[in-house]
Amino acid sequence: MQCNSLLIKILVSAVLIANLSLASVVAHDFSKDDILSDFAHLKTSLVESHFAPFASISEAQFEREYARLLSQVNETRYNQKDAIDLFQQLLSTINNGHTELDFPAQAYLDYANQGGTVFALELAFENNRALVRKDYTKSQNSLIGAELMSINSLAIKDVLNKIYPYISAERLYLKHAKLELFSLPRYYWRVFGEQHDFDVTLRLQSGQIKQFKFPAIRAIAEFESVREEIFKSEPSSRFYNNTAYLYLAHFGGDEAQFRMTIDNFFKQTKLRKIDNVILDLRNNAGGNDSHSDYLVSYIASKPFHWSSSFRLKTSEKLKRDTRATRDISLPFWQQVLAHENGTSYSYSFKPYEPQPAHMRFNGKVYVLINRQSHSQAAVTAAQLKDYGLATLVGEETGDSASLYASQFSYALPKTGINVKIAKGEIIRVNGRKTIRGVMPDIAICDHLLDEKDEILDALLDRLGEQTK
Repeated sequence: MQCNSLLIKILVSAVLIANLSLASVVAHDFSKDDILSDFAHLKTSLVESHFAPFASISEAQFEREYARLLSQVNETRYNQKDAIDLFQQLLSTINNGHTELDFPAQAYLDYANQGGTVFALELAFENNRALVRKDYTKSQNSLIGAELMSINSLAIKDVLNKIYPYISAERLYLKHAKLELFSLPRYYWRVFGEQHDFDVTLRLQSGQIKQFKFPAIRAIAEFESVREEIFKSEPSSRFYNNTAYLYLAHFGGDEAQFRMTIDNFFKQTKLRKIDNVILDLRNNAGGNDSHSDYLVSYIASKPFHWSSSFRLKTSEKLKRDTRATRDISLPFWQQVLAHENGTSYSYSFKPYEPQPAHMRFNGKVYVLINRQSHSQAAVTAAQLKDYGLATLVGEETGDSASLYASQFSYALPKTGINVKIAKGEIIRVNGRKTIRGVMPDIAICDHLLDEKDEILDALLDRLGEQTK
C-alpha cells in the first residue's frame, strides 16, 4: 500500500470529505514557547471566530479547562501529535462537532510504517453497549457481536472517558459514531500509545463473560490493508422491479459530476417507469447545500429551502480566509467582508426551484439514514422529512439537523496546525432547534454497520422486491 494513499484513506475517515485538508499533516517538532503561544492564540481565536462558543458550556467552565490543560504544558519540546492532542482537547470542550482538528494522521502513519501495532477489535455502539463489529485477532471463534467490557483491566466506560476529549461532538451519540467511523484501534493508539498485548473481557452473545488475551496486530499489514472504511468515495445505483436505489457517499466534490449522477439516475427512473425511489444517505460525510438541493429539486414540486434560518458570525480570521480562498464577487462572501468583526447576522438564500414537471419523480420516496449520516446528510434528511417529501427509514442520524456548522479553517501561527471552526448556525426547515439527530419514520437498527444490510433489506421486503 502506498503511503500517500493510506494517509488520505485515514484522513477521509476522520474528516468530512468536503473539508478534507492535507495542510495539517506536515510533521514538525515545536518548542514549549511555540506551544504556549499557539495555545493562547487558539483560545482567543476560537472565542472570536466561533458562532456561539458558549452555547453548551459557560465561559467560566471554558476558562477552567483552558487553565487545566495549560498547567500540563511542561516539556521543552513537543512533536506535532502532542500539539494536536493538546489543542483538540480544548476545542472539544465547547461540544461542537464542526469545531475540531484532524486526527494526527502523519504521526500515525509514521508509527505504522515503523512496524507499529494496534488493538485488534473494532466497535459498534448500540443501546449503550460497545459491541465488537470487526475482529482481527485470528481467534478460532469469532468475537463479532460480543460486548466489550474491559481492556487491560480498565472498564470500557473508563477507556471511552479517556478518548472522548479527543473527539468533537455535541453529544455522546455523535462521539460514538465518530469513534466507529475512525475506529477504536486508531484512537486507542492515539490515547494510550503502543501496547504489545491486551487482556480483554467480553460478554459473549450467549451471555457468558469470558477473559481473552491476544497480541497487538501490525497496523499496516493486519489492519489498514484489510480494513473497509465506513465512508465510501463513490455513488452507486441499482434498479429492481419497481424500485430505484441510489447511494450517495457525500454532497461534495465536482458539482457538475454530481449533477450528472443525479440526472442520469432520475432519467433511468423515468424510462423504467419506476414507482419507488430509495435515496441512501447512510455512511454519508455531508458536504454542500448546493449539491443536496439539486437532489431535492427532482422530488419537490414547489420552490424550497434547505433550512429555515442560516446565520453567520464574521471575524478577522474568516475575512482573511474569505479574501484568500473565496470568490468575493458573490453576495454571500461580500456580506462576510461588509459586517464588523464579531457581528452575527442572517443570510437569506433564494428559494431553490424544482426541476421542470416532466423531469421530476412523482412516486414514493424513501430515505435511508443511520448514525453515520453526518452534517449535510442529516440536514437533507430533515429537509425531505419536514417538507413531507420522503419517508425516512433506519436509525437516528449522528448529526443534528439544527447545528453550529459551516466550517472554515485557519492555521495557527507557530505550529501551522489547521483549525476548523463552525462560523454559522443552521436551523432545520421546521424551525426546531433541538440538539438531536433526525429520527426515522420507520425505525430499523443498522446492526454492527457490517455487510448485512438490515435497513435496505427490510425496506425492499416491504416494497415487495425480490433481492435474491
